[in-house]
Amino acid sequence: MHRPPAVAGLFYPAHPTELRQLLEKYLQAAATEAKPPKALIVPHAGYAYSGPAAASAYARLKPAHATITRVLLIGPSHRVGFQGLAVSAADAFVTPLGAIEIDKAAIDKLCGLPFVVYLEAAHSHEHSLEVQLPFLQVLLDDFKLVPVVAGEATPAQVEQVLDCLWGGPETLIVISSDLSHYHDYLTAKTRDQATSTLIEQLQYEQLSAAAACGKVPVSGLLKWAKAQSLSIKTVDLRNSGDTAGDHSRVVGYGAYVIE
Repeated sequence: MHRPPAVAGLFYPAHPTELRQLLEKYLQAAATEAKPPKALIVPHAGYAYSGPAAASAYARLKPAHATITRVLLIGPSHRVGFQGLAVSAADAFVTPLGAIEIDKAAIDKLCGLPFVVYLEAAHSHEHSLEVQLPFLQVLLDDFKLVPVVAGEATPAQVEQVLDCLWGGPETLIVISSDLSHYHDYLTAKTRDQATSTLIEQLQYEQLSAAAACGKVPVSGLLKWAKAQSLSIKTVDLRNSGDTAGDHSRVVGYGAYVIE
């Protein structure tokens, strides 16, 4: 069973060549570093809006393109309400760039947690995970995917998922989240800067859903980082007014890395 793309042609180009060229343009414009990150927080809007911000974090994976063989991807549910965290029984997730094999052993391990459930409805039309996949396909050589959609869950539950699969340099953690929604440009800049400060200070208890639509998985990552004495830094902070032009009603995008 394959999970087909749901937002190709809407959030990003449906034609493989056009899609790859767009991603390569974003990634070439972004800075990279010799030390690749272990975990990312990246936005999930249409590429015209959030693609450059996401690329600023993803570009840092270039040195680890052959090292990373598993990606744990956690994003919020936008369409289906449920308790806990949802995995999929699919064998692969498909984008215009091809199929990504699912790490069944990792899924089985997560299903040992009482709050992790199989729920295909949470995955079938969810864009927060899908828009991350082409970035990963362009950057990484060969990897398996562990896709998780977060419903109503606690930071401690997300932390347990991370604890199960954190692994070593072979495993990348990707958390999908936008920031504030539908404020004017200046209000969004002020609010998103405050949210970035909370993220950098690992103050997950202070995050609200209004500050970050991926509050649940972001909070879990910050809780894990705090427990492990890890630090997180902002590599990009902008909003749709910076990319799409309209300043009257914008969505905020931040990119963050744990090295």
